[in-house]
Amino acid sequence: MSPFLRIGFSTFEMDPGLAYHEEVLNPYCAVYMKEAIDTEKGQVYKQKKPTMYPPWSTTFDAHVHRGRIMHVMVKDRTAELKSEATVALDTLATRCKKENGKLEIWLEMKPQGRLRMEARYYLEKSDTPGQTEEDPEAELEREGLFALHQRRGAIKQAKIHVVKCHEFSATFFPQPTFCSVCKEFVWGLNKQGYQCRQCNAAIHKKCIDKVIAKCTGSAINSKETMIHKERFKIDMPHRFKVYNYKSPTFCEHCGTLLWGLAKQGLKCEECSMNVHHKCQKKVANLCGVNQKLMAEALAIIESKQQAKSIKESDIIGREGPVGIGQPGVVRAPSGLATATPASKDVQGVSWDGPADANSSIAEEPTDEEPLYAVPRKDHHPRFTVEDFILHKMLGKGSFGKKNHRLLVALTRGEEDVNRHTAAVLFFQVFLAELKKSGRFFAVKALKKDVVLMDDDVECTMVERRVLSLAWENPFLTHLYCTFQTKENLFFVMEYLNGGDLMFHIQNCHKFDLHRATFYAAEIICGLQFLHTKGIIYRDLKLDNVLLDSEGHIKIADFGMCKENMQEDLRTSTFCGTPDYIAPEILLGQKYNSSVDWWSFAVLLYEMLIGQSPFHGRDEEELFQSIRTDNPVYPRWLTKDAKDILVKLFVREPEERLGVKGNIREHNFFSSTDWKALEQRQVAPPFRPTLTSASDCSNFDKEFINEKPRLSCGDRTLINSVDQTMFRNFSFVNPGMARIQAR
Repeated sequence: MSPFLRIGFSTFEMDPGLAYHEEVLNPYCAVYMKEAIDTEKGQVYKQKKPTMYPPWSTTFDAHVHRGRIMHVMVKDRTAELKSEATVALDTLATRCKKENGKLEIWLEMKPQGRLRMEARYYLEKSDTPGQTEEDPEAELEREGLFALHQRRGAIKQAKIHVVKCHEFSATFFPQPTFCSVCKEFVWGLNKQGYQCRQCNAAIHKKCIDKVIAKCTGSAINSKETMIHKERFKIDMPHRFKVYNYKSPTFCEHCGTLLWGLAKQGLKCEECSMNVHHKCQKKVANLCGVNQKLMAEALAIIESKQQAKSIKESDIIGREGPVGIGQPGVVRAPSGLATATPASKDVQGVSWDGPADANSSIAEEPTDEEPLYAVPRKDHHPRFTVEDFILHKMLGKGSFGKKNHRLLVALTRGEEDVNRHTAAVLFFQVFLAELKKSGRFFAVKALKKDVVLMDDDVECTMVERRVLSLAWENPFLTHLYCTFQTKENLFFVMEYLNGGDLMFHIQNCHKFDLHRATFYAAEIICGLQFLHTKGIIYRDLKLDNVLLDSEGHIKIADFGMCKENMQEDLRTSTFCGTPDYIAPEILLGQKYNSSVDWWSFAVLLYEMLIGQSPFHGRDEEELFQSIRTDNPVYPRWLTKDAKDILVKLFVREPEERLGVKGNIREHNFFSSTDWKALEQRQVAPPFRPTLTSASDCSNFDKEFINEKPRLSCGDRTLINSVDQTMFRNFSFVNPGMARIQAR
């Protein structure tokens, strides 16, 4: 029988004998378990298990066998303190046995300090010292170390607009800034524009199609660039010389002020362009060229060529077959194409939402067809925020937008990265009552200023379209209507008062096999429906799976979805919740729906075992664990449960279960009647306890105790918002019209 030790650390002290020592700020422990390995060069110690970070006054289990050591390191938040000690576990076990199975000692650290340590000696099957036998997976059951005790927010890479090798991302300029294309101010009361993350060129959003110069900061001397031949090329180098400016002057590349009293920048002798010293090598060779006028002239030439081409093919086009993507064809909710006249209301399908009654925002019709349409009656009510009573706050969330350099470093496995995550309140979810009917809904409010700051207008419209499509599947959250005010966008959805799976798993640690299998099967139905529609979900997690009043699941929050991913198409956006992100995303590879099956594997592991399969003190260590570590499976896990997890946790996307093979046919689901399940005819193993239609006892108290009040946006920013960016957002489902009519 092989023993193990249950170890805990309670206190760290600096050496009491020192006359003076600095204060230790928030010390924490790192524990490295290392094994002795014989090599040609002698015995070396190698770490095989993930690093542990036990909170103070908690315990963890460590197996005892010859040659195993515990390396303990204490650090503080300033990174100034780094004290360490090494203990042989068999020596520690011997001392415990001499002390009747329990030992309390001060562990001396080097170069300074000491650590209060408690250790108990165990053998498995009994919980008394000296009489239990070791479980090989005992470390998995550390008391509370990796339990699912907190919600985890999603991260998303900033949207990148690639133009002429420039990589533009939305930026709010905190100071007066000039557009490098039209030479006019971008700034004006927190004005938003684009800035290239390679060469720092700043432009208006409206000027992005007028950029004619290639980015100088992106592989300019690479083989691909050198052999690339362009139809239209300008190569007019500037002749810069150091210049003393006597009045405030702006750099005409990055748009910001030239600072200093003398020799503040460089001026071109030919075209008088002014730039920072740091921007000299980033300026394109466009001396004397007006990019705006040149781009407009090229656009006129191009439009004439297109008009000529269209005229020549006009007869062929009229006589040819009508395709789905051509005018006159709309896509019905079932996904079938129906040839119709091009009009606003066609066969009961209306494409554009109503103008909002309580604001000056009118939604103008456009020629662009939404991907999904939901039929509704010609005479529909208009909804405003005044039509609802906000009773409770059900939740709120934020996106942590990652610095691009951090994302690149993390995906490449680089270390020592200075991490900065700017998290801002992105949305709020309220329990709301429709005044006229008394029916309850969940109302999700998104702040327009944050949507614009994150350049997420298109993501918001994607969420609206996918929610509209959700009416076709019983395992997706249904949308009743959307509307907007000057400051917010509102989604009115069905109120699922059963709470989410994260709330329930926190109450019971893990789900029993029958309950986990039921939830997993219904999630598969919802996921596969999205995949058949060409949609990758990309944010599957416990927090986003809700229960209705009967106990059936509903997938919610479609803000991370990617549309139009049929067949062999791939995407590459870095996004998701860290614990659930697939290794192909971390490796910077292009991916498809395979990432949803990896997230499903993590979720299933959490439901069955009660903790995450991958661990790390920070995202860098977590991502490294996802890329390299294999999950630990406890002995009590059934053979079929372990087998399905092993086949889902395959790092080659094409070999992963769900992508390869039929996941419904796995033995784990041998008792599942899929036909009855899809019709919601299988009785849920758990029914939430509810007292009324407005019961919110299954939501976190930290939210429901808050006052249900819309957060205020940046009014200065809101006043400068181009509201036409949100046209066609408003939408009314026919089901909502019937509710309002009652």
